[in-house]
Amino acid sequence: MGALSHIRVLDLSRVLAGPWCAQNLADLGADVIKVERPDVGDDTRHWGPPFAQNPQGEDTAEAAYFISINRNKRSITVDISTPEGQDIIRKLAAESDVVIENYKVGQLKKYGLDYDTLALLKPDLIYCSVTGFGQTGPYAQRPGYDFIIQGLGGFMSVTGEADDLPGGGPQKAGVAIVDLFTGMYASSAILAAVIHRDRTGTGQYIDMALLDTQIAVMANISSNYLCTGTAPRRWGNAHPNIVPYQTFPTSDGWMIIAVGNDSQFRQFVKAGGQEQLADDVRFADNPSRVAHRSILVPLLTEMTKTKTKNDWITTLEKANVPCGPINDLKEVFANEQVVSRQVELQVPHPTAGTMKLVASPMKLSATPVEVRMPPPTLGQHTDEVLRERLGLSAEAISALRQKHAI
Repeated sequence: MGALSHIRVLDLSRVLAGPWCAQNLADLGADVIKVERPDVGDDTRHWGPPFAQNPQGEDTAEAAYFISINRNKRSITVDISTPEGQDIIRKLAAESDVVIENYKVGQLKKYGLDYDTLALLKPDLIYCSVTGFGQTGPYAQRPGYDFIIQGLGGFMSVTGEADDLPGGGPQKAGVAIVDLFTGMYASSAILAAVIHRDRTGTGQYIDMALLDTQIAVMANISSNYLCTGTAPRRWGNAHPNIVPYQTFPTSDGWMIIAVGNDSQFRQFVKAGGQEQLADDVRFADNPSRVAHRSILVPLLTEMTKTKTKNDWITTLEKANVPCGPINDLKEVFANEQVVSRQVELQVPHPTAGTMKLVASPMKLSATPVEVRMPPPTLGQHTDEVLRERLGLSAEAISALRQKHAI
């Protein structure tokens, strides 16, 4: 039994931030019902290729994107633009603990599915709205997209190579970090609200904004600005205060060098047959290396190109020089530590046969996370949920289907 096996979640969200939040809760044991549009479903069902393949090597309809954020959920299809569909959602919300939605501000009010309306039916309901800019402020009505928020919220001003170097300029993250962080914060907020409800019997409304999250996770970068009034610059993979503390090319890939003191620097250049660099007054200590960064880094780059990535890592680990490879995903999942931690899972799936998933990183001793269900096919559990939760007969469900409400 998961830690949240007593919690029911109605997930009205789509794409990434909301579904990521709901998947966290589902991994912890919550019974999550994912509500999707009939015939179409969540947008991410169509965000491919790639798609999961069946045992014959043929593409299924299950997009890899959708798979990554919707395990341990049951999918039902409901058209909330119909009176019958709205009635289904209200009844499901009335016997749920949590509702998660990421519609535009005010959009669900016209369907009678907003917090104020649902809270009348269930006063202890926890209702989490995820939007780009929050429920208030001059930008509240704007749609929110992760890429745009990365730029607007300052992340891209400090990410990417320095402007005065080749390839310099702003760069987004390789994954949708704003959506993912917002989903994580939303998960924490919901759990706090559950604890508050259990103590007081009172539900509440949670207003999560991508922009708020982006600025918050700038962490020390935001704090640096607030303390100094000076906007930080881009340094690419380099460090503004430590040299060498960046990526370097090898003969067959890239590695990370994170030298933290003068002794480590000497061991680094000694491993590359260039110990004289540690005796050069321009590079003898970290302040000098920072001052002469533009001279030193090209010399180190030529040195690191003389060995393979694995040769460097093996040598430097023995010399106690902080380092690490830059792996592609094939190398990541083949890594002995990753294999040992059972990060890759294989679960049965109705159309793909066997589906590979990434395990949740949450490892609890008493209530371990488990994959109870693979990501659902579209509407896979509609009849089951309507029978189980609302007590509808086969005839009543058939009538709803004929009206295109489900």
